Amino acid sequence: MRAGLAWPVGRLAGVLVLGLVLQEGRIAAQTAGRSNAPPRVKLEDTPLNRDLKARTSFAPVVKRVAPSVVNIYSSLTIRDRAMGNPFFDDLRRFFGDQFGGSEPRERKTQGLGSGVIVSSDGYILTANHVVEGADKVKVAMASGEKEFEARVIGADPPTDVALLKIDAEDLPAITIADSDHLEVGDLVLAIGNPFAVGQTVTQGIVSGMGRGGFGINVYENFIQTDAAINPGNSGGALVDAAGRLVGINTAIFSRSGGNMGVGFAVPINMARYVMDRLVTDGKVTRGYLGVYLQPEITPALVKAFHLPDMSGALVTGTERDSPAAKAGLKEGDLIVEVNGRKVSDMRQLQLTVSQAAPGSKVTVKFLREGKEKTAAMMLGKLPETLATRGGRRQPGEKGASETDSLDGVEVTDLDSATRRQLNIPSNVHGVLVSNVEESSNAAEAGLRPRDIIMEINRHAVGNAEDAIELSEKAEGETILLRVWRGSGGRGGSFYLPVDNSKHK
Repeated sequence: MRAGLAWPVGRLAGVLVLGLVLQEGRIAAQTAGRSNAPPRVKLEDTPLNRDLKARTSFAPVVKRVAPSVVNIYSSLTIRDRAMGNPFFDDLRRFFGDQFGGSEPRERKTQGLGSGVIVSSDGYILTANHVVEGADKVKVAMASGEKEFEARVIGADPPTDVALLKIDAEDLPAITIADSDHLEVGDLVLAIGNPFAVGQTVTQGIVSGMGRGGFGINVYENFIQTDAAINPGNSGGALVDAAGRLVGINTAIFSRSGGNMGVGFAVPINMARYVMDRLVTDGKVTRGYLGVYLQPEITPALVKAFHLPDMSGALVTGTERDSPAAKAGLKEGDLIVEVNGRKVSDMRQLQLTVSQAAPGSKVTVKFLREGKEKTAAMMLGKLPETLATRGGRRQPGEKGASETDSLDGVEVTDLDSATRRQLNIPSNVHGVLVSNVEESSNAAEAGLRPRDIIMEINRHAVGNAEDAIELSEKAEGETILLRVWRGSGGRGGSFYLPVDNSKHK
């Protein structure tokens, strides 16, 4: 159970999700009240007129938009054992829990957040963590005059988006913009209910676009803003200077728990995709290529693969029988376009594919050995287990090993007993890293015990002798390893450049 105004998540210690969270767990889509057609929203997808003179007041915009932003109150009943007198606690050690005060006790926790009315017939977008695990959700209009019980139509934890529905008509639905038209420097307003003080409006600019890699959500493509956002704003509106919805506020970077000028919002285009899928299908299904990707293309990898620059998504392997494997993609390919859209990095490729429907046809342009190629394929359906794939291995113990000439690295053959013990898939071949000296170049590059070295300088490694021979023959300033890393039978491969120009 998690409760509080905000809590740290992800690999950036200061990134906070904004709303109160009641309990771990996913809200199942509720079929009650769901129709087959997406909500009727007011869409205005023209770019913002950036030639207008500076305003002296945003009061007219706020008056028009504020009624569309609501307060959300969620509650959860928790059953736990009553806290007793220490004397009775000691007696229970001898006589059992039947000795007074052992009956489960119910208590309620409350959560506060914000939401945005997106259709006049009662659909409301908010952040998933505002209502996650709740057994009752209430929506209060900004004026405070009306309150409704809300149904959770569905939620999508990978994007932190949830959709609510209240039984009401002629509601003040907000106008929705095309968030792809946003630019850094555009003026924005954040509207919500921070710290339960009442509806609050703050002003700032778009500080950055396409932010991600924080580990907050599976799919991150945040709008960054310096408009003041605080706990309770979560699920509220980020609007442009024309009062059009461009994002759903979701997180802040903070060392204090309060605003420090770095806030994040889910782009409305992403939230709309989730909303439409929840209403029409009851859940969000995503396209699936079936490729493992290098987390980051470094200058060392550019040099090793003779790439034109650091843009694109580098394939480190393919899932067996996946659309990518059937189309002929393989490790070392650099994906540069999907359906004519440039691919800047791994995360953008994941976002592009995730928002394409399973079964849709895509054309992938990629570079192989410096030559441009294309492949047409039909996207599969992303398995639910892959949407939350992750996990890191901890260093293992030393075993019988041979010393690799990669200084400080010890490897051993990958036999059937080791495969069973470490749950390594049968299609992963190479040698097991049994030890890496902390002061070695390989450790500095990120190699760990229990990693599987599959290739050295693009040559397959069959056993420990192969690994030693290949590393002895390796020339140049960098040795390029292809490594598999996983946990519990899940994992993926990636390229690891190891400095070969200095000795430690």
